[in-house]
Amino acid sequence: MAEVAPIRIEDPSDPRIAAFMSIKERDLTGRQGRFIAEGTVVLRLLAAAHRAGRGITAEAILLLENRLAGLAELLAEFPADVPVFVADARVFDAIAGFNMHRGVLALGRSDAVPDRDALIAALPASSLVLAACGLSNHDNMGSLFRNAAAFGVDAVLMDAASCDPMYRKSIRVSVGSVLTLPFARQGTAAELIERLHAAGFAIWGLSPRGETEVTEIPPAQRVALLVGTEGEGLPQAVLSAVRTARIRQRPGLDSLNVAMAAGIALHEVARINGRI
Repeated sequence: MAEVAPIRIEDPSDPRIAAFMSIKERDLTGRQGRFIAEGTVVLRLLAAAHRAGRGITAEAILLLENRLAGLAELLAEFPADVPVFVADARVFDAIAGFNMHRGVLALGRSDAVPDRDALIAALPASSLVLAACGLSNHDNMGSLFRNAAAFGVDAVLMDAASCDPMYRKSIRVSVGSVLTLPFARQGTAAELIERLHAAGFAIWGLSPRGETEVTEIPPAQRVALLVGTEGEGLPQAVLSAVRTARIRQRPGLDSLNVAMAAGIALHEVARINGRI
């Protein structure tokens, strides 16, 4: 257990907290393997991921000074060499670049995101996978991971056209599930489908025009649920390569939000296969 030895920051330009500066702008340009974890729940999952040794580590923590006492027990779960910085509200907001009422930030690093094919090969005989093609919205990406964690998904797979789930907003919306669920982001949708087929997965693409209602998807040892980009959904070339499923809804609305649709479908598939 680490001792909490906070380092007070008086100047927003202090080089020791440079990695926390202007986090919204850096979200847009990328962090070269680093990420920002925001909020107490996500900080707890970062501590667990760090201890698990799966390639995700904490490098530094920045707190509003009035949050320090209440987080002492959680901070003790991090190694002693992870610095804990504290600042008052004025300095904290100047560092972040906007009002940070949560007052809890951590800088993490991801060094071992698995290769897609290696991750598929390592999945258990009975597996549930969530796959995404061309997903571009970080809020939706985070919601997909949160749903995946809730319904026992073994891995989340994305094509390279999908947005990075390690962005701050995705991690926050996922309530830290991005840090705990194995995932890979690589290649094209066609390659992903080919690899899943070769691994024995029954692949179901979600579409308002799907051939089968999600409540009627048959049980299978290995199931992959495939969702597409916001608005357009899965392209016809993808839908032609997999079986398709739809969610029954009242007429008048074209489709559900992708994260909402994925949550409903995952619940049904998990129930059908006895995972919940």
